[in-house]
Amino acid sequence: MTVSFYLPPLLLLAPVIGALLVYLFLRVQVWSSPDSTSVESHGLWVGIIGWMASSLQGAMSAGIIRANPGASNAPFTSEALLSALSWPVAAVLLVHALGQWSYPAPKAPRRYAELAVRRIRDFLPRKLAWTTGLIFAYAAAAIASIASLPAFTPVLPAPAPPSPMGTTTYTGQGQDGRIAGSELAGWLGGALLVLAAGTWLVLLLMARRRQLETLDSDDNKSLRAIAASRLLRTVSTIAAGLAAIAGNYATLPAPGAVWQSSWFNVLGLVNVAVLLVMWWWRVPKLPSLAASKNAVSGRSLRTDPATHGAVKLTVSLGAGLGIAGALPLLTLGMWFGFNPKQGQGPLTPAIIISVTATLILLAVAAGELLIARNYGDPEAPLHWPRQAVSKGLFYFALASAAVFLVTIVMTGMGEVLLVGPPTWPSTLLLMVGVGLVGAASILATRRRRGLPEAPGEDSLDAALRAIAMYRIVRTLAAFLLAQSALMLLGNAEAWAALFPAFDRLGPSPAPIIGAILLATSVAVAVTPVRSLFRNLSRRSAFPQETPTP
Repeated sequence: MTVSFYLPPLLLLAPVIGALLVYLFLRVQVWSSPDSTSVESHGLWVGIIGWMASSLQGAMSAGIIRANPGASNAPFTSEALLSALSWPVAAVLLVHALGQWSYPAPKAPRRYAELAVRRIRDFLPRKLAWTTGLIFAYAAAAIASIASLPAFTPVLPAPAPPSPMGTTTYTGQGQDGRIAGSELAGWLGGALLVLAAGTWLVLLLMARRRQLETLDSDDNKSLRAIAASRLLRTVSTIAAGLAAIAGNYATLPAPGAVWQSSWFNVLGLVNVAVLLVMWWWRVPKLPSLAASKNAVSGRSLRTDPATHGAVKLTVSLGAGLGIAGALPLLTLGMWFGFNPKQGQGPLTPAIIISVTATLILLAVAAGELLIARNYGDPEAPLHWPRQAVSKGLFYFALASAAVFLVTIVMTGMGEVLLVGPPTWPSTLLLMVGVGLVGAASILATRRRRGLPEAPGEDSLDAALRAIAMYRIVRTLAAFLLAQSALMLLGNAEAWAALFPAFDRLGPSPAPIIGAILLATSVAVAVTPVRSLFRNLSRRSAFPQETPTP
């Protein structure tokens, strides 16, 4: 079979936008102050996003030709296999490469060069590296074992007698077939080789990356070991997944008089075991964080008697925001049910996400009103921070708005080609409503009464406003990404009508991109404000005042 490499320009634009969003999100973690805590959070999110992108679920039945017309499709053509296998492998390698590229460049006027040459083996975890090598060898052996297996022609179910309505139905059970083992082994082996070569290139990128000037030598070395550990754990699960695909293909029974529609894949069980082992494998810690016992956190600010009451209120509001977001989401979802198709049913996921974002924004505004009522002074000047929102978060919010705009325009274009009422106007209306609530929350933060004992732009008052702005912009960015994800996940017909090439290329990438956007939106929504809390710790030692009635 020949492979067609034609892709619509807008389809090529989607992975670029997704990569840009991941880069901006990772850059936000270390943009303002790349210290040990923020670097550790950055590495954690690289690992989480990498795990999310590593799913081979869409390719688990690769090479099998479905016989029943109503059964789920499985990739067996060259185009479908290319699409199903290339997305997870490329996404994982790209995420870990973006994790290295998103570290800030040195900003000191003088740069200190190291005489020692950094090599991969200097920071590579030995036991994990040997384990990963064994898993790759096992996957290569499993893939090679199916190269000589023959192809099976599927047996279609018998058609039923023609119905008066002219519809075609089938009786009995069809028997699935499969392509030649040599063809599937070629695709799986190619994916394994690309995965191995890409892993080596990312490790080389880790070795060549410049030292972070905010960390000492031990932390820099440990940081490379942490990144290498997260990468090897993820690629090991992908390699085991490729072996599981080969095992699923090999265990398919041949069509005949006696045929079983289900079978047990032993290599799939091995894949689950590898996944559990890699989850259990402990990631190294930065020496500075392991030795530090006095890290500033929200809990320490709440328990410190010298902390200003307004600071305690702001810190405690974080738990309230979690309740305001999670409780309605779980309650409405369980009560009404989540419907993946927008526009059907009395309550859709788009409305649930909008209600959740609205409640979080109102909770932030309510917190500012409580600070003004209990600790504010009408005569005190209003102090606004020098930079209300960090550059990283600001650019990420702009990129999220751009993704929403592109997604809603393309969804509307696809729905024009379909018969039925469009869903994009209601999504746009929900976005406008949440945007107005966000604007009101920003206005409430901007106009709040000032704290009387907080002079200057670097005051406690300005720091509290910066935290409120961070929470507002973070919520709006996460909301826009979540709505974009829902449009990608819930409008399959519109995207198929807009891009007919999806049928030729195999599984549509729209659900995969939607899942990545949805995971990114959740990650953004729960990203804490540790650096701003550290700023509070330096400014919060003010005499306590009795709240005004």
